[in-house]
Amino acid sequence: MFSTQKTFILAARIEAFTWAGLLIGTYFKYALDMSDAGVWLFGRLHGAAFLFYFFVSLYSASRLRWPWWCGVLAVLAAIPPLVTYPLELWFSRRGLLDK
Repeated sequence: MFSTQKTFILAARIEAFTWAGLLIGTYFKYALDMSDAGVWLFGRLHGAAFLFYFFVSLYSASRLRWPWWCGVLAVLAAIPPLVTYPLELWFSRRGLLDK
């Protein structure tokens, strides 16, 4: 079984990876006028990853007793592309994932 810390790290990295895949798929679809298969695939994967990250963030904030603003920041980090990974690194450096 994964610890809360490892689950948050995994969720943050998966969310960032699927964001990157969705952005690449969008580039291929619109800029290169190619197939929309990347958008189709990564759109679905990212939707699932976003929800997983959202719930893991709320659970982690509660379980690891983060200050309220860290929980809000973790949830908001999923909105702009590729922010969950640097946030996870920052949380690790600040010791928020060590509890």
